[in-house]
Amino acid sequence: MRAALAAWLVLTLLGGTGAEDTCGDPPAAPSRSVPAPQLSPEERLSPHMPESLRCDACHAIAFQIEEQLRKAEGKVGKKALKESDYIEVLERSCSQDWESYGVLELDGQKRLSGPGLPSQQSLSVLVSGGPWPGRLSKLCLGYVGERGEAQIYSAHRRGPAALRQLLCHGDKGPCAGRKERPEPRKAPQNEL
Repeated sequence: MRAALAAWLVLTLLGGTGAEDTCGDPPAAPSRSVPAPQLSPEERLSPHMPESLRCDACHAIAFQIEEQLRKAEGKVGKKALKESDYIEVLERSCSQDWESYGVLELDGQKRLSGPGLPSQQSLSVLVSGGPWPGRLSKLCLGYVGERGEAQIYSAHRRGPAALRQLLCHGDKGPCAGRKERPEPRKAPQNEL
């Protein structure tokens, strides 16, 4: 076994990587240029979420609310939360930092990207920070104020699809008339 390993090592060292064929320089990697999304004045300066991104934003908010409520219920053994507890969780959900969300451009269309939204496979540049966290927080507080904590919590208890339907796809929802986005894939959990 040692002889075979030694022979393999010698052949590998003698054979080289093939990079020497280019006068000692490593082969040049193909260059790619990916521009950042070109944001309109509304997208850069307005304190409000642009209309074209409100459906994505709603799905991000529904995901964050669902995650926060699920974690809170996990702490009490999957039982229903008391009213004061779910109100606190909803306030915390809306006041989080939202820094993991941003805008990218795919095929000429701007999309919000981040946890709970379908991952974008194409090579693109994500513009995060700036006005996006504040817009998401403001929109989240608006949904909680419009729908009410009890109605949001009741929808959560029926499942993620019911919460997305209430917030995003109802008559007045930002995704009304659009096809519902696919269920986001859960991140794999490390098991001990």
